[in-house]
Amino acid sequence: MSSPDEPAVIRRRLDEVTTALDAALEVISRQLLHVIPGADIVSVTLLRDGIPTTAACTDHRALGIDTDQYRAGAGPCLEAATARRIVRVDVESAHARWPRFAEHAASAGVASFLSAPLAIDDEHTGSLNLYGFHVHGFREVDAVLLELFVTAVEGAMRATARYRTARREADQLATALVSRAVIDQAKGVLMGARGVTADEAFPVLVAQSQRENVKLRDCAERLVTAIVRPH
Repeated sequence: MSSPDEPAVIRRRLDEVTTALDAALEVISRQLLHVIPGADIVSVTLLRDGIPTTAACTDHRALGIDTDQYRAGAGPCLEAATARRIVRVDVESAHARWPRFAEHAASAGVASFLSAPLAIDDEHTGSLNLYGFHVHGFREVDAVLLELFVTAVEGAMRATARYRTARREADQLATALVSRAVIDQAKGVLMGARGVTADEAFPVLVAQSQRENVKLRDCAERLVTAIVRPH
């Protein structure tokens, strides 16, 4: 049976994963300021349920530029995230391709754009976005460097995700083993108290957990504790 607290526990774990991911992306975005010389501000766009959000940024201006793209429905970060390719443009090209967005970017002093697609897993995709204050601030070699950086980041984050999955599965297995042991103990108590077999004791325990609307393990633990505590 499910406990009423289980949805809250699941939500809390998802929030913890999201918080850890956002913190990692914040570090990555700051590293990019040193990796790519022409990068003055950096942001990370993630598509969450198909909706773009800025998960990390090095400057509030980057958040504003991203938001302008989201509102306009077009721009280098969205093109990189959805078309899954490197996007490198100067301010003139940006005006020709995305006039509504480029006007806002220019007012913030941004003249060069470089975005690369980011794919951490099936649920977390988006783009790394570099903005420069100088025209032609990004060269072809910068695009190559960014692509290499993204490949390394994706590999590292996927390895971390695999570790977390393995750790979670190990914790679940340990919990299952403890639950099985407690349930077996409760069955033994019922067998001794009622003179029934193991097969007959289990349905009795299940029926009691349903009546009390608690997990089978919790019901078993209560029964064992009630027997052991007086002694």
